[in-house]
Amino acid sequence: MEIRNFTITKRDGTKDRFSLDKIMNAIMKAFESVNEPIDLGSISKIISHLDMQEDIKVEDIQNQVEEALMREGYYRVAKSFMLYRQQHTEDRETLEKLKFLSDYVDAANAATGSKYDANANVEHKNIATLIGELPKASFIRLNRRLLTDRIKKMYGKQLSDEYIKMLTNHFIYKNDETSLANYCASITMYPWLIGGTASIGGNSTAPTNLKSFCGGFVNMVFMVSSMLSGACATPEFLMYMNYFIGKEFGTDYYKDPERVVDLSLKQRSIDKVITDHFEQIVYSLNQPTGARNYQAVFWNVAYYDKFYFESLFGEFFFPDGSKPDWEGLSWLQKRFMKWFNKERTKTVLTFPVETMALLTKDGDCMDKEWADFTAEMYSEGHSFFTYMSDNADSLSSCCRLRNEIQDNGFSYTLGAGGVSTGSKSVLTINLNRCIQYAVNNGKDYREYLTEVIDLCHKVQLAYNENLKELQANGMLPLFDAGYINIGRQYLTIGINGMVEAAEFMGIEITDNPKYLAFVQEILGLVEKKNKEYHTKDVLFNCEMIPAENVGVKHAKWDREDGYFVPRDCYNSYFYVVEDDSLNIIDKFKLHGAPYIQHLTGGSALHMNLEEHLSKTQYRQLLCVAAKEGCNYFTFNVPNTLCNDCGCIDKRYLHECPKCGSKNIDYMTRIIGYLKRVSNFSVARQQEEHRRFYAGKEKLVLEKA
Repeated sequence: MEIRNFTITKRDGTKDRFSLDKIMNAIMKAFESVNEPIDLGSISKIISHLDMQEDIKVEDIQNQVEEALMREGYYRVAKSFMLYRQQHTEDRETLEKLKFLSDYVDAANAATGSKYDANANVEHKNIATLIGELPKASFIRLNRRLLTDRIKKMYGKQLSDEYIKMLTNHFIYKNDETSLANYCASITMYPWLIGGTASIGGNSTAPTNLKSFCGGFVNMVFMVSSMLSGACATPEFLMYMNYFIGKEFGTDYYKDPERVVDLSLKQRSIDKVITDHFEQIVYSLNQPTGARNYQAVFWNVAYYDKFYFESLFGEFFFPDGSKPDWEGLSWLQKRFMKWFNKERTKTVLTFPVETMALLTKDGDCMDKEWADFTAEMYSEGHSFFTYMSDNADSLSSCCRLRNEIQDNGFSYTLGAGGVSTGSKSVLTINLNRCIQYAVNNGKDYREYLTEVIDLCHKVQLAYNENLKELQANGMLPLFDAGYINIGRQYLTIGINGMVEAAEFMGIEITDNPKYLAFVQEILGLVEKKNKEYHTKDVLFNCEMIPAENVGVKHAKWDREDGYFVPRDCYNSYFYVVEDDSLNIIDKFKLHGAPYIQHLTGGSALHMNLEEHLSKTQYRQLLCVAAKEGCNYFTFNVPNTLCNDCGCIDKRYLHECPKCGSKNIDYMTRIIGYLKRVSNFSVARQQEEHRRFYAGKEKLVLEKA
């Protein structure tokens, strides 16, 4: 071994000067532990086998010492050295967990206390959430080992090492590393409709009436969500519920919803029976569950206009041979939205995350009735997403993730094929760091980014092989039972730090040709690789990730390493969230077709408003969205929550309108879902305070 001055990388990532004395002392202690004599000559011979490089890791040095001891025939010493390392590793892990436990107990809330994947959906910090947090470091190590072993088999050790290097140096980020489950899914409920939950390990039979449908649906969603690390979307929920209501009260039930059908003392009408079932389902699914680290399931539903519905479910048949009834479903969708909006003035209800699907043509919605109703619900303060397209090409499986539909066909075994989609895995590229690193080191950032993107695709393919192996061994019943089709699930390349990278390049973040060209160039590189790696069995898409947790981490890590970081959180939009110079139309343009054309996995425009607009104004903005090609958006007006009297008001106020208290909180979207701001992590609370909420003066509509 050549002795020279160089640095080593310690376990915590910090650097230190190389010390030969420390290695020699460790070797001598190993010999002493087994009472075996040693001299300097023998130590020198052992050390001669070591190959030291700049920035070598402590673990790699110790691995080489073990190999050198065995090469020289000191097997008992090598075994003692290994046991010593293992004991100290366990001691370090225990100390780390004890420190984490202490820090978590003292943290302001559960999101702030979480070390790895903080999210505001964990509302309460308690023993259950602590138990869920403690194993996360072990899951990360296990997932990395599983993935790197597979990468080595498929592409060799060099690519595996490069992946870990890129990961630990924060050029890329593996989402949901703390879970073994695949990411999010939009499921078809047809296998449950015809067979209950037996095929996924449950014991409930198929629903036969409205009551068993509602109770069974809750159980089914809990079971499905326990096998996903992300959201569970049920786009057929209200269509199936409408079917069972029709079986109970007749398919024309909606024509006389006040008819009394409950002959008990309650004397409930059809409408009351229906809203009672809404209550049962929604309140049940908003409860925290042990299988999800004491958080509620991420549950998503969809509403459709008539044209979107017919495109998706035109060939659908229920098991009794009947077809879905649009008129009944249309009434039920509206009733659910009205009920849910009113219910949110009683208590904080995060789920379901709702998406309105509208088909467009010639710069407007095709179904004028549903476009008008959408605008009406926004004007009444309801908070939901709208997805617009000129064809029924996509569904959402999460609060912003867009998944192209591969098959709109129908199967009597699996139901409507188009709704079964989602994302298996997300691997995110830190654009700001990648581009700055390339520029600062004299590289062409396009070529460097292409190399990073290519690596990400290979890593995702390795993940896919591990997933297929789990399925082959019967570990993924959702796929086997047909709730999810593995061939229609995407491998997602996530991006974060787009705006910050553009700012580093001196580009103004407005709707201008230079910024548009930069966005199209970067996203075009990802799409090119997505197409290159696409096969009939493997699909890729690109998503601007929500980055609830990693957006803060990327900014922190990049700043610590000396990169240009203009703000404390990399957000998920094409505009700067604190910019008060942009008007409302500007933001629709910045999320319009030219900017998102390569973003096949979706992004969502969060149009932050200071006050609610009128129905007419929202209706005009639907036309703006259709014209600009902004296909996924929501409007955020913070709701006011009084901590003293419990009043919830849909307006953004500075004191309680009921009791006058200034002890108030707000409810808004941290990313895709609504939560109390006080449940956000401290870093995310600070980000929320920096957001610019536009007033009506920022609504500048073009005259017809």
